[in-house]
Amino acid sequence: MTSTDASSPAFLGGTPAFPEGLPLTRVQVPDRAGLLERLGAVLDSGMLTNGRTVAELEQRAAELLDVPHVVAVSNCTAGLMLVLQAAGVGGGRPVLMPGFTFSATAHAAHWAGGTPLFAEAREADITLDPADAEARLKAAENPAALMATHVYGTPCQTEELQRIADSAGLPLVYDSAHGFGSSRKGVPVGNFGLAEVFSMSPTKVAVAGEGGLVATRDAALAQTLRHGRDYGNPGDYNTLFPGLNARMSELHAAVGLTWLAGLPERVAHRGELVAEFARATAGLPGLRLALPEEGDVSTFKDLTLILDAEVFGLTADELGRALKAEGIDTRRYFHPPVQRQQAYAHLGQAEALPVTDRLAAAVLTVPLWTQMDAATVRRTAAAVVRIQAYAERLRAAGL
Repeated sequence: MTSTDASSPAFLGGTPAFPEGLPLTRVQVPDRAGLLERLGAVLDSGMLTNGRTVAELEQRAAELLDVPHVVAVSNCTAGLMLVLQAAGVGGGRPVLMPGFTFSATAHAAHWAGGTPLFAEAREADITLDPADAEARLKAAENPAALMATHVYGTPCQTEELQRIADSAGLPLVYDSAHGFGSSRKGVPVGNFGLAEVFSMSPTKVAVAGEGGLVATRDAALAQTLRHGRDYGNPGDYNTLFPGLNARMSELHAAVGLTWLAGLPERVAHRGELVAEFARATAGLPGLRLALPEEGDVSTFKDLTLILDAEVFGLTADELGRALKAEGIDTRRYFHPPVQRQQAYAHLGQAEALPVTDRLAAAVLTVPLWTQMDAATVRRTAAAVVRIQAYAERLRAAGL
């Protein structure tokens, strides 16, 4: 067999799996006609902020999440900042969180006046490791809060994390950016901790263009957040505290309402696509997927591979380059982990999380969209299988 055999990987001269290209994500409005009607109604109303559409989005989201209070904000990061501020984070006190998360988790704690304290990820699903978090909290001086992230939409170990937070007398706040539509043992994500904050940016499963939603069972917190998103203004311009301009616009809320319609069915479809990929790569040496526990539901905001490079034969970066030759877009979510990013080098925690470092070095996210079909998933999986079979030759060729 020559390196130009059509059955070989594209990097070796074979035919690319997707000569037309396969982007990591592709946003498609579920109901364009309905959205245009909603946008027209907003424009006709003359109210682009603080109108009925945001209130309708909050109500619909609360119904889907089965929580009493949802507060819409301009983005997930601003929502996290406001929740942490309301929870009393400040004075540089430690806020314990996973190192394996998007940087916004740490940024929110910093802007609220706290200092990120990073903890390890679980081997199984890369969410926050409760045992490691508990040990680090006990060793911390005057911690302010515990934060966790439903990574890729995979629900955290919510019961154990709540026990730890209660034992330490700390608020538990979830960065649930990926999690609108996920559930833990039949309970929708959004019901855990003091508050959960969702993202509605374009890469998420529920999209508003830009925006965020804060879900909570605490009525006083919800009221504080409503003031906080409007500069801390209760309505008479005598601001109660230093808030933010974190209001969601009526136009973004109209987009968000369009995406909430049919969301459970779209989440289920994404789960079926991931299952299809898992079947197509079953038994492939050195590869596993980031999956939720039995009985839990993930939005699968991302379809992420976890590689054992020695067994698979290629590192995550090498597989990414091989897939690029196939026309398949990939990302390293999340590499480097936050404790190793330049923004937090001054904390001196870069070497503190060996498990997180190993997992972050092993992850590679491949394309998954809500409107993708099973045939596309199988073609992607087949490309991964083909590349692994040629791993030694690919390395020899300078991959």
